[in-house]
Amino acid sequence: MKKIQFLSIAILSSFVIACGGKKDEGKKDEGFQVQRANSDDKKEVAANTNTVALAGNDQMLFDKNELRVEAGKPVTLTLRHTGVMQKISMGHNFVLLKQGTNVAEFAGAAASARDNDYIPADSDAVIAHTKMLGGGESDTITFDAPAPGTYDFICSFPGHYAVMRGTLVVE
Repeated sequence: MKKIQFLSIAILSSFVIACGGKKDEGKKDEGFQVQRANSDDKKEVAANTNTVALAGNDQMLFDKNELRVEAGKPVTLTLRHTGVMQKISMGHNFVLLKQGTNVAEFAGAAASARDNDYIPADSDAVIAHTKMLGGGESDTITFDAPAPGTYDFICSFPGHYAVMRGTLVVE
């Protein structure tokens, strides 16, 4: 049993070291602006906005694999990283992809975009994304719901897309 535990720790340590990265020193968030409403506007905003919550954990899992929103309304999505590991070793984000995007090809390109939160700068496949999060962090974005249909979402941290993925259904 001790050999299995040691082997598990050794493999995890190797993964953490291999997936290391740079600190985000001086990096500006070039993502989406969060729209916040004052208390008088909250009811009106809630009625006219799709509000979605999603969480990712240290086991590389989203808590939902399907999200549903109404077409024609903005989507306010909050991603929470419910784990404790740092984003350098177990970062998570939410990346909504255009229909027809080859997820494996996108993820391959994303793996080499470490300096841009694993979002390929030259890709036109992204509809919306959060910033990369470490344990205990969250990010909220607002974007327009795309046309009715089904869209893939993933975590673009290297290797995570294989299990951290789902669909956004726009009705």
